[in-house]
Amino acid sequence: MELKAAIQKRTSVRVFKDEKVPVQDLKEMVRLAGLAPSVNNYQPWKYIAVINKEVLNRMADTIARKIAELPLKKTVASKNIITQVTWFSTFFKDAPAVLALVIEPYETVLESGTDLSHEEINKTRNYPDIQSAGASIQNLLLSAVDMGYAACWMSGPMIARKEIEEILGIKPPSSLLAFIAIGKSRSEPRPKEKPNLADSLVIIN
Repeated sequence: MELKAAIQKRTSVRVFKDEKVPVQDLKEMVRLAGLAPSVNNYQPWKYIAVINKEVLNRMADTIARKIAELPLKKTVASKNIITQVTWFSTFFKDAPAVLALVIEPYETVLESGTDLSHEEINKTRNYPDIQSAGASIQNLLLSAVDMGYAACWMSGPMIARKEIEEILGIKPPSSLLAFIAIGKSRSEPRPKEKPNLADSLVIIN
């Protein structure tokens, strides 16, 4: 598939066929994800592939409990919103595979030449480690489409990030950043309408 076709076909899919994703295919997606640009070529990412249903259900239950602990407004709409958020944050339990993206701190030359802390430098540079991880995820999403799969980039599960890190054995200084649910789409994916180019581009002559 040509790059342009993969970009135009890619869309977030949340309902998958009950069909396993071969480990070799997951390895290839992660290999291609690792070719993304990163700050100082540090490549601050690692992927954990979760295909064990028991672990997927355990993580989903943990996230649901965490959402249930949120202080709610006393309205019917509030309860409906929480129900919706819970589904959007836990549907991955029915996906054939989930890739958990873990990032590791990187050391810049500024840290050895200034009195700024790593956190201060990271904030000043607008979090280049997270930007790098985003590039890696995009590579992975497009690779999945190219290989005949569908996927969804998820941040909702991070509401229980600490608990999930414990389940997956992620220890400091590494930290969990995102989930990517992967599988074969149950129906033909339809890309959502995107903003017009005129609304997305400003040219300064």
